[in-house]
Order: sequence, then structure tokens, then C-alpha cells
Amino acid sequence: MFRPIFIACAVFLMFHAQLLAASLIGEIRDSESGQFLPARIYVQDQTGKWFFPESAHKDGSAVRYQKQSRGNTNSVEMHTTLSAHPFRVELPIGKYTLTVERGKEYFTLIQDVEVKGKETRVKLPLKRWINMAERGWYSGDTHVHRTLEELPNLMRAEDLNVSFPLVYWVTRAYESPSTGNKNLGGNIPSGLIKLDSTHVIYPRNTEYEIFSVNRKRHALGAIFVLNHKQPFQMGAPPVTPIAEQARAEGALLELDKHNWEWSMMLVPVMNVDLFELSNNHVWRTEFGFRNFGLEAPNYMGLNPKGQWTERDWLLYGFKNYYALLNSGFPMRVAAGNASGVHPVPLGFGRVYVNLPDGFDYDDWVNGLNAGRSFVTTGPMLFATIDGKPAGTKTTLATGKSLKIAGELCSDHMPGGVEIMRNGEAIIRIASQPEQREDGSFRFRFETNVKVEESSWIALRYIEHREGGRLRFAHTNPWHFSVTGKPLRPKKREIEFLIGRMKTQIQRSTGVLPEKAMAEYQRALAVYQSKLANAR
Repeated sequence: MFRPIFIACAVFLMFHAQLLAASLIGEIRDSESGQFLPARIYVQDQTGKWFFPESAHKDGSAVRYQKQSRGNTNSVEMHTTLSAHPFRVELPIGKYTLTVERGKEYFTLIQDVEVKGKETRVKLPLKRWINMAERGWYSGDTHVHRTLEELPNLMRAEDLNVSFPLVYWVTRAYESPSTGNKNLGGNIPSGLIKLDSTHVIYPRNTEYEIFSVNRKRHALGAIFVLNHKQPFQMGAPPVTPIAEQARAEGALLELDKHNWEWSMMLVPVMNVDLFELSNNHVWRTEFGFRNFGLEAPNYMGLNPKGQWTERDWLLYGFKNYYALLNSGFPMRVAAGNASGVHPVPLGFGRVYVNLPDGFDYDDWVNGLNAGRSFVTTGPMLFATIDGKPAGTKTTLATGKSLKIAGELCSDHMPGGVEIMRNGEAIIRIASQPEQREDGSFRFRFETNVKVEESSWIALRYIEHREGGRLRFAHTNPWHFSVTGKPLRPKKREIEFLIGRMKTQIQRSTGVLPEKAMAEYQRALAVYQSKLANAR
């Protein structure tokens, strides 16, 4: 008696499920050329649930990414990167919001779609607002935790020219990264991987990220070795032998987050090349680290630890970088995201290197090391001083007037540009933007600055966006030497650096071996030697 009713209910439910299921088929194309574009897409229904498309072409690819911050449930990254082909996603009938982005040079497209019937089709035209390659600028991400299999899809979708996957990764003291506990695994090619003429992967890079010593929790921090030739066999600490091998192989050393416990020791001991100005705590999604790492000194004027905002974290990084520049460590800026670990797309923060003669990997690395670059999370900031690019080192007579000329470009209404000299904003150029036909903004500016003593000058721009979020661009510094008037650090900066060393010496005494502790003592002596010239 119940069997016919059961069968009827089952048939009804199957039929009803079919009515509720539908296919959304989409095309992402360039709004001008009409060509298919690789891109990153977010699909979300009205309840906040996420969906992940697949490629609808036999030769296509789609890489799903699902990450949420452990410390903040609102910090999520739920997207798919698609090759330049149509996509398909199976959805219940209803209303959805599609968000499509491609790196930094296209406007974000947000489009509402109602899915009904068995099949709904949608066209998603992406509109470019700037072409950096036409201007001779090429982008890179120096902190990557994505696989070599994923990267061809990701890099094209983000239009990222250079990536440095950290295929060797060790988190335990003294252990070799060649067999590191976090290694990518598989066969690591020895040479450059060329995806096309302007997109490349350099596959041999190492991260020492030490969290434990003798299998007990004792965090030290991270240092990257980029562009090396042979796998590193030596563990850390000590770090001096690592620096020596890096130099012998033409590699670059990059400082990960500046507030790691050992970071300020690494700078003078290893002669670190790159400062990750946009690091892996700078995200597209909500800022997730209100209570991370060490206390900032009072002179930085930040909120107390535990109440940090995105602005606090950015300014802490800027001011730590300025303290090192003032202390005579001419590190160049870099940008890395740790996509693969954190809720952030590949290349969200990136470094653009100027290559006027076109893209070449070796030239790009040399330009990065020379400082002919700027870091951005969105806006583009171009500048010269007396017609020379960032990274230039010049000897001047005291009182020399310098002409600063530049252009700020953004897909949002821009604010003012700050001229930073020795860590202080000496000029703020009010924005007078021109809105172009495509909806983007351009702001050209000129100003003059006198140099009375040895100085460095850089430009920065912090952009305020909806929801209190920030985007920024920051150039590398220009360095000016005036005979008899050396660059002088601020006393409060040197005291901050000395305090960092004393705290870490006390913390690690009896934990780290003698050679490692000698490196902390060496760094302390370097910082103490600068007190006599501090102001």
C-alpha cells in the first residue's frame, strides 16, 4: 500500500530537483578586442554561499581556491581562476552575483545574474584601464606557495609576469631545506619555465621559516632565497653560511614580515636585499591580523596591539623600512602574498619593474635588485627625480634643488601623493585628477625638493576605498649623497632596533647555539655603532 506512494514521492523529488538545477555558461572577454581572457571569478548566491565554475572547453583549465583565515571568519577567499575559454557552473535556480577580476590592469566587473531554466548564458566583458607592458612595466610576486602545475593557469589569469614559488620550505631549525618538511615535492626544474614571451616561473627558491628549535616551539621567522641555482643543504640558524651561498649563486635575499623575531638581526648579518613592503598579511579580503607579532614602538603612533587595523599594519611596515633605510641599509622594495597559504589571490600585492626595452627575465631580476620598481596593491605610481628612475644613487652639492615629476593612475578617484624624505612626509601633493573616457583617473604632478644633506627620497600613495579598506603604491627610494653630511638615523629608530636585538638575545640565550647567538651580538653591535651619529 505504501510502495506506490513511495515511488510517486521519489519521482516527484527527482523531477523537482531537476527543476531546481541549472547550468550557467559564461564567457569572459576583453571589452575592446572581444578576445577570451583568462581571469579570476567569484560566484555567490544571495545567502552568501560560494560556487566554483569549471572550464567548458576540452583544452581549458580551472583552479579552485578556498581559504579562510583561522583568526577571522570574515577573511575568506573563494574564487576560481579560469583559462581563456568559456566556463560552466551548475547552480540551483536563483539569483547570483558574479565578480570578475584580472590582476591590476582591468576594472573589477560585478554583475548580477538570475539563473532560470536548464541553461543560462552570460557574457562578462572586462575593461582595461591601464596597460603596464605598453609603458615598459612588468609585474612579479616574490612569495608564492602555489604548485608548478597550478601556476600556468594562475599567472595568466592574474597577468603576472614573474613568480617565485618557494619549492623548498623548512620550518624546523637546523634541518636542510633540500628535504624540508614543507617542500613542494616532485621534480623541480633547474632552469626558467617560460609560459610565453612575457610570463615566466623561476622554480628554485627557498624559504627558511623557523618555528621550532630542537622540536620545541620557538619561532624565529622567515627569510627567502630567490633565484638560486642549487638546493640549499644547510639548515638555519646560523644564517651567515646561507647568505654566502646565496651571494655565490647570484641569488637575492628577501625579508619576510619585518616583525618576525629574528628579522632585524637578519638585515645587517645577511645584508638582505629586499624588504617585503606588501606582505602576506595584506589581502583582498578583510584584514585578519589585529594581534600579530611584536609590539610597535610608541613613536610610530599606532593603535595598541589587539586593535590593529589594516592602516596600522601598513604603517608599521613602512616605518620599520624607513628606520632601516635611515640606518644605512638600502634595501629594495618587493611584494609577496603567500597565495596557497593565506586567503589572498596570487599577485594581489605585486612589484612592477621597469624594462623599457621589453621583457627579459634576467633584466627583470637585475631591475628588481637595482630598485627600478614600485610596489602596489592597486594604484600605479610613476616618478622620476631629475629625470632619473628610482634606485638611482647620486652625489650632490648641498642645497641642490631636485625636480620630482610623476603620474598617479588609478581605477578609483585618487587622493594626494606624499614625498617621503628620510622617513618623513615633507610634501603632500593634493590630487587634481583627470577622469578619462574609460572611467579611470590620471594625476600628473611636479614639485621641487632641496637636498641639504645625504638623504633618500621615495614617493607613496595610500588610497581609501569603500568599507574603510586601503590600497597603496610605494616607489623605491632615490639615494643622494652630500659630501661631509652623511645620512643620519633618528635616535628613536636606532633605540628601537637595539631594543629588538636585546629582547631576542635574552629570549634565545640557552635555546640557540653559540654561533647563532654570535650573529645576534654582531647585529646588536652594528646598531649600537650607529647611535653616535643619530639625531
